[in-house]
Amino acid sequence: MTHPTPATVTLAFTGASGMAYGLRLLECLLRADVRVWLVYSQVAQVVAHQELDLRLPVQPREAKRYFLERFEAPADRLEVFGRDDWYAPVASGSNPADAMVICPCSMGTLASVAAGLANNLIERAADVSLKENRPLVIVPRETPFSALHLENMLRLSRAGAVILPANPGFYHRPASVEAVIDFVVARILDQLRVPHALMPRWGEDIPPDDSGSA
Repeated sequence: MTHPTPATVTLAFTGASGMAYGLRLLECLLRADVRVWLVYSQVAQVVAHQELDLRLPVQPREAKRYFLERFEAPADRLEVFGRDDWYAPVASGSNPADAMVICPCSMGTLASVAAGLANNLIERAADVSLKENRPLVIVPRETPFSALHLENMLRLSRAGAVILPANPGFYHRPASVEAVIDFVVARILDQLRVPHALMPRWGEDIPPDDSGSA
């Protein structure tokens, strides 16, 4: 099924490593004039501090103010919801977002969504996305994968979700960590059909291989 460019995207941060992917994705969505409904778990706050020395605000109002200032975005582009805010629009199939991304996605969240659980707003929003046949992109950041992880991913793929592991490519010869991050974020934006110019596409301005190897 072909989906149009989304006007509204639900973005969830969970407690997997790779918070930089989620933050860069949020920045790119806001700059593309996509409205974002953001929710993040308590463990995501721990990971953000551990990896980026970033203290994500506990209160949604403070978080909205922080991200709007950080990314210089208009106020109507972002709403932040608490993980137990059952009155948030994403909690109901009567008002779902056009698409949802869980980035990064922990194996615990992945397992809960695969099992159809809805113990918090992130899980419920993902469940709504699946039942309403809206695009759901899941970005797991774990290695190695156990058989349980792989079975849960297969179950979600069969249910209609896109499993997009945070596995960067290197054919564009990234010169920085930021370029590696942008590779994964670009693939997510492609799945959402959100225009971007984060990196050259294959065959566009990629340095030729002069090694002569096959």
